[in-house]
Amino acid sequence: METTPPDDVAIELFWAEARKVVGLTRLDVIVGTSDTASLTPPAWSFGETAEQADELVGLVLAGDRTATSSALGEWEAEDEDLPRPGDLAIVCDGAGLPRALVRTDVVTVVPFDEVDAEHARAEGAASLDSWRREHRDHLTAAVAPRQFAPDMPVVLERFTVLHPRPPRP
Repeated sequence: METTPPDDVAIELFWAEARKVVGLTRLDVIVGTSDTASLTPPAWSFGETAEQADELVGLVLAGDRTATSSALGEWEAEDEDLPRPGDLAIVCDGAGLPRALVRTDVVTVVPFDEVDAEHARAEGAASLDSWRREHRDHLTAAVAPRQFAPDMPVVLERFTVLHPRPPRP
């Protein structure tokens, strides 16, 4: 089953709560509302199916997933800017309901065959080999009709969950 698009009303309610909880509105009375606090961040789900979205957001909330990756060609095809450190996003479950506010911390672009085991673990993969098996087809499909190449550029993102905070180990 495909993921449901984000629910706009639920996103706005989640954002109103999250920006207060993480302190994005503390200085409003002195300096005015900042872009970060006033603009609703983009909302999206991990994965291709509702089941994947639920599983992956569960890993995020548990603190077991602090990274993601995508094909650079996908960003180029959609003429979108790459994420930048400090960017906020709302991660939804498979039903399109908001579950986490995340902040991008680090963004790098590396060839597929240079993604390391540390990044694979940060995505919740059991090993670098399993990450490569899982991502090879997904990343190739994202830039179809191009064929897979070991030097295919991959955008690696590291993020922090701001709200709700994952449980402490």
